[in-house]
Amino acid sequence: MQILQTLSNRDMHKQVLLLAIPMVLSNITVPLLGLVDAAVIGHLDHAWYLGGVALGSTMISVTFWLLGFLRMSTTGLAAQSYGASDKQQLGLVFTQGMAMAFGFAALFLLFHQAIANWVFGFSDASEQVKHYGEQYFSIRAWSAPAALANFVLLGWLLGTQNAKAPMWMVIISNVTNIALDVLFVIGFGWKVEGAALASVIADYTGMSFGLWCVWRKWHQDNLPAVLGLIKQTTQGLSRFVKLNRDIFLRSLCLQATFTFMTFQGASFGDEIVAANAVLMSFLMMISYGMDGFAYAMEAMVGKAIGAKDRNQLNQSLIGTFFWSLVICLGLTLMFGLAGSALIGLITDIDRVHAIALTYLPWLVAMPLVSMWCFLLDGIFVGATKGKEMRNSMFLSTCSFFAIFYLSAGWGNHALWLAMLSFMATRGVTLAIVFARQWKRGEFLA
Repeated sequence: MQILQTLSNRDMHKQVLLLAIPMVLSNITVPLLGLVDAAVIGHLDHAWYLGGVALGSTMISVTFWLLGFLRMSTTGLAAQSYGASDKQQLGLVFTQGMAMAFGFAALFLLFHQAIANWVFGFSDASEQVKHYGEQYFSIRAWSAPAALANFVLLGWLLGTQNAKAPMWMVIISNVTNIALDVLFVIGFGWKVEGAALASVIADYTGMSFGLWCVWRKWHQDNLPAVLGLIKQTTQGLSRFVKLNRDIFLRSLCLQATFTFMTFQGASFGDEIVAANAVLMSFLMMISYGMDGFAYAMEAMVGKAIGAKDRNQLNQSLIGTFFWSLVICLGLTLMFGLAGSALIGLITDIDRVHAIALTYLPWLVAMPLVSMWCFLLDGIFVGATKGKEMRNSMFLSTCSFFAIFYLSAGWGNHALWLAMLSFMATRGVTLAIVFARQWKRGEFLA
């Protein structure tokens, strides 16, 4: 009865969609960027360019997304501070996050060449693919300060229930990247180097816009002076570090699966890794689309917990799950009915198209299987429950590798079976923990 009453509440739907739709729109531009990268590079005369970009961009994504805890922890802590109307803590969350972002960026730039040499040494890809992968990685590395700062900027703005600013921040960054991709790769003929340089410039463009948005919000809400907060950066830092530690370990497991997916696919040959790059672009479309609703969940749950408002928390959960189901049904139909045409938009290499089409059914099943883990992640981020997320991801990663090796005789199908099972296990394990803690009343304790 409560679910039906909530679903008939127009204000609830408006609140969910006002937060989720801007994030879905902005997030979809991220895989769209990946699709444009793949399309621009995929129409060059050899598959190894596409394979190299896939390999290099995967390593950059792994490195940066291992530090994605900066966004997640910032969102949860900022949302709770915002819900509790604690301006001091809200400002402190931002300064702590930015200090950590620039510190990690400095360390990465110091060691990025050693990291590249070590990681690419494990790849079974061809020499051409590894060459272009290393080329892409070495250029993209210089976007680290902006890329990591953008995590904090996005998280803080979203935590203050402001979805429009992050939307424009991501859209501006990705539109810049797409335009420069076309200019540098096709116009100037810079190939892989052009694609990498376009991404670097775009990251700094996004950071500049994000800082301006934070400055406006800071003055609108009359938050404490930044210099004073910087002096207090260590205040309450242990909670921030502990949460970041747990989400980092979670991210490490997550990226281990996606890295293995790319590197293992590369061992099957250049055409397989190119086909997987196309399908992984679709998987990223699902992930970033669902992340839009997960981000909304994080912000709404965090605010409700900060305000200790059970009714607001219930409405956040029911409304976000409802709209996520609608979106996932749409994605399933899109991949099922138009998958071949979508593959054709990315590459005109006949063999790569045919291979990608063979593995497309795994993508058709992915939206409805994976939606649960994204939304439950959002709940636990908003509640700043990092330990539960870490444990769930560890079990799911073990499941991923166990299923792959048990079905390794199926070749590339084994990789996609393992990925689908990985998503399902994440959802199931988090759901069990959530049901237990909800019954005990721990979310508003």
